[in-house]
Amino acid sequence: MRTVRTILRAAPAPVLATVLTGALSGGLLWATPRAASHEHGPGRAQGSVNEREAREAREVREARERQRTYRADCRTEVRGSRAFAYCHNPYPVVDRVRLHVECDRWWDVDADSEPVDVGPAQYHELTDRCWKEVRAVWVSHQPLVDG
Repeated sequence: MRTVRTILRAAPAPVLATVLTGALSGGLLWATPRAASHEHGPGRAQGSVNEREAREAREVREARERQRTYRADCRTEVRGSRAFAYCHNPYPVVDRVRLHVECDRWWDVDADSEPVDVGPAQYHELTDRCWKEVRAVWVSHQPLVDG
């Protein structure tokens, strides 16, 4: 019985697979990526892959930090035909929140509240209603950035 194991990794240059067969006990087949670039020697191929992966991970982490949005913490509650949202903003930026209510009956009009700016360390309650049952309630956020 032959077992095949393939390891795929990103390489900075065209990849040349080195295959070792038969010589190992049990007849295992191994495929290992190896860079065929002129700028890297045979010993540097694996190190350059790890360096590239580390650089890409760092770039992704930095991009996430730049895109970080600060949103108010909002809790929703439904009591009968009324919907409530309780929002507190612990962050140093203003967050504009809106309460959205989807009514269960086809003839009942869905409701969207007016936007409310929740400043740093502020608390706001939003409320809206349907004529009959409430199907869904959610809060949308729009963090406001200065400048």
